[in-house]
Amino acid sequence: MRLRALLETDALGLRLLGGEGELDRTVRGVMTTDLRDPSRYLSGGELVLTGLAWRRGPADSEPFVRILASAGVAGLAAGEAELGPVPDDLVEACLRHRLPLFAVNESVAFATITEHVVRQVSGERAGDLAAVVDRHRRLMTSGPAGGGPEAVLDLLGSDLDLRAWVLSPTGRQIAGAGTTLPAEAGAALAGEHLAATRTGRRGPHRSVVGGTTYSLFPIRNTGRGTAPAVREVRDVRETVLSDWLLAVEADAGDWPAARLDLVQGVTQLIAVERDRRDAARTVRRRLAQEVLELVQTGAAPAEIAARLRVAAPVLLPGLGTSPHWQVVVARVEWGEDGLAVEPGPVAQALLEEVLVDPATTGADSADRIAVAHTGDEAIALVPLPALPEAAPGGEGEAAGDSDDGQDDAAGEGGLGLHADRLLASVRAPLSAGLDGDGRLTLGVSAAVHSAEGLRGALEEARHARRVAAARPGRVCAAGHHELASHVLLLPFVPDDVRRAFTARLLDPLRDYDRRHRAELIPTLEAFLDCDGSWTRCASRLHLHVNTLRYRVGRIEQLTGRDLSRLEDKLDFFLALRMS
Repeated sequence: MRLRALLETDALGLRLLGGEGELDRTVRGVMTTDLRDPSRYLSGGELVLTGLAWRRGPADSEPFVRILASAGVAGLAAGEAELGPVPDDLVEACLRHRLPLFAVNESVAFATITEHVVRQVSGERAGDLAAVVDRHRRLMTSGPAGGGPEAVLDLLGSDLDLRAWVLSPTGRQIAGAGTTLPAEAGAALAGEHLAATRTGRRGPHRSVVGGTTYSLFPIRNTGRGTAPAVREVRDVRETVLSDWLLAVEADAGDWPAARLDLVQGVTQLIAVERDRRDAARTVRRRLAQEVLELVQTGAAPAEIAARLRVAAPVLLPGLGTSPHWQVVVARVEWGEDGLAVEPGPVAQALLEEVLVDPATTGADSADRIAVAHTGDEAIALVPLPALPEAAPGGEGEAAGDSDDGQDDAAGEGGLGLHADRLLASVRAPLSAGLDGDGRLTLGVSAAVHSAEGLRGALEEARHARRVAAARPGRVCAAGHHELASHVLLLPFVPDDVRRAFTARLLDPLRDYDRRHRAELIPTLEAFLDCDGSWTRCASRLHLHVNTLRYRVGRIEQLTGRDLSRLEDKLDFFLALRMS
């Protein structure tokens, strides 16, 4: 039954105080509570009845409503019999979390509402009960232990004629029945799901991509193995960038409760599979943490190398015993109201997802990624295949090896991860999940061929991440090659120095262009890009060389600079980069 039906039942005496746009939510049960934290007794879809005995002051409303919204309850009904009118702070908290709120007239007992809801829900389920039980039985026998998510999705297709896919928060397809979901569609669906989750809207979320309608169901981590006291998610930002989702090619808006229950059961089964995969990842996380601690504490290279040899069977399947390594550092930052969110674990889960995306790291990377977290950053230790030995007659070293342990041929230039492509396929969905108050920045080191180089690689990756953090945008990455370039310095020049420097050189040209439409700025950019070659620059701009010489002369006259001097060329180049 729907919340709207309860509101329209006069005998229940309900008065809507907020959440008119959410009245089509399905009610699957009812619960009466005055506990400050009833989360352990909630499974989602309930109408919660409360006499407000848990409220001792205005500050209590926000955490209570946040717990209900996180549990996925259908609505909240507050009684007015004992404490009078529903307080404004509770109304405001429900509006913030998009939780429908009703006031219960003092003449109506909670037992009356409970009896009505139970009778209606039981009546609706009775007709399909046998079919639902049979489907759940078949799902359980075909669940993760019997074939993984694909078996469950196959059953959805054969039993309900539903095509469905399990997607990661970046849109990567984890499982699917039959046809593969196009990567562009997966990224778009993940982005819409993350955006809806950040607004607090309860799933399933409806999305139309490429003319096809999908319903998106969250697959939440079950928290198996954690104590009830720590199972509560305090803020949606703790999980929004790591939870999977189930995308069903259908509009679930008009589905009966029985079908919604079945799909919710599917998400719970897939969550169990997610737990299993996370458990397998725990070993790699621990190994990465141990190596990271040795590197950061300045342990001897021999000790680090010994630990890497122990990790080889786990981290190096098929790579041999002498791989190269790259270090990736990630950091997730939220606005001031997100200070309570622990950034390290969030960045760890997100970096693991980014690094197993076949679009960026290859299809076989999932079993080799080891990510640790320390403080507010996540650090990945990524093994790469060893470079081939130098050909006979060469210099007698592995290609690209150098005395400092760095591999010039690896990393951005050849082997390994490329910072400029690492986030290309995931930038759009992650930006939606970060919304208006979050940022993800990554730094990628060069590849190193021994334990001696890991400490330097870690510092290199951290410096590269700082370069990325100085750039605009929600999702940014930088690689080690940028640390040897002027772009390392530019982001850290104070804003007032930037403005003064660029104004002194470029404002006279901008003013002249504005008055005369002379295009001096584009001419200057092209001239510098052509290394001061008159012929090439004139050809690029489709100008006569004499016209180009006139423009360059005007630039020199307006700025007092000489474009034949290297120093002045460099000043103009930096001013254009900083503008």
